[in-house]
Amino acid sequence: MHKIFFTERIIGLNNWATILFLVAFIAIAINRNVFGARFNEFLRLAVSDKYTKIYKESSNIRSGFTISLFFVQMISLSFFILLLLAQFYGKEKHNVILYIQIFTFLTVFILSKYLIEKIIATSFRIEEFAEQFNLLKVTYRTYIGLLLLPIDIILFYNAVNSNGIYIVLVLLIIAFSSVTYLITLKTYQNLVARKIFYFILYLCTFEIAPYYFMYYWITKN
Repeated sequence: MHKIFFTERIIGLNNWATILFLVAFIAIAINRNVFGARFNEFLRLAVSDKYTKIYKESSNIRSGFTISLFFVQMISLSFFILLLLAQFYGKEKHNVILYIQIFTFLTVFILSKYLIEKIIATSFRIEEFAEQFNLLKVTYRTYIGLLLLPIDIILFYNAVNSNGIYIVLVLLIIAFSSVTYLITLKTYQNLVARKIFYFILYLCTFEIAPYYFMYYWITKN
């Protein structure tokens, strides 16, 4: 008589990640079809500032194009943070709970920061600069998120244990973000010069300190 042994079959370890990557690419495809001309200009952002000149009105920050790609950006950046934690802090990159925590914290952090900035900008009477600055930040941060998406996929589904690759990616992100600030300063240099004190206070309070605390919270918790 043959004995039958039942063994647990673990499936779907990466299914949640695959679904999220698929959702991100579907959102990109929809934007590519619905906002064809705008999307093409957006893709050329690294070599041309035409996009930021055409879509410079503050209302664009609340458009369907920006909002949908914002969530793609959150998916991509959250995966990258998860991969960094897995590489440097020994976390499990397949941990869906950890990913949800990162995604939730990052989304709430950025949205809260945006709302507080609007309040402070009104108090400092630099609403025009703050709106334009936020729009440029969202635009370039979304662009970084799209560029990171295929890299996230490669790093997530493959065993890449080289610290150097992650360090280079982080340095590239920092460099690209720094260029964004330089572009903003050049664009609004007259406005910044008139309100230099408020701008320095704004920069230190909302562009340096929050990211330091976010880094501290993620790495310690």
